[in-house]
Amino acid sequence: MANALLPIEERNLSPDQVDTIDKRRQRGLMFLVVSGQFAIISTVLLLWTGQDFTYAPGWAHPMDYYFIITVTICIVAGFTGMVLRRGKPEF
Repeated sequence: MANALLPIEERNLSPDQVDTIDKRRQRGLMFLVVSGQFAIISTVLLLWTGQDFTYAPGWAHPMDYYFIITVTICIVAGFTGMVLRRGKPEF
């Protein structure tokens, strides 16, 4: 009897297909971890960004650029991780 908790398209898979799905979900978890780590780095950079924006003269604000880059990486990695982790977990 098929497991009723699994989506319909995942009920009759071969062992190779199950391995492929597990690897995809592990890669998705890796992207979510990277996103969380960059979220922590972005939080620390936010403090330096405010200070840099307040005290740095002219238009050169390197911490602002670093902050924008880390937030972008955080969002892209988080979205990619969520897409790859779709479906029900194995256990």
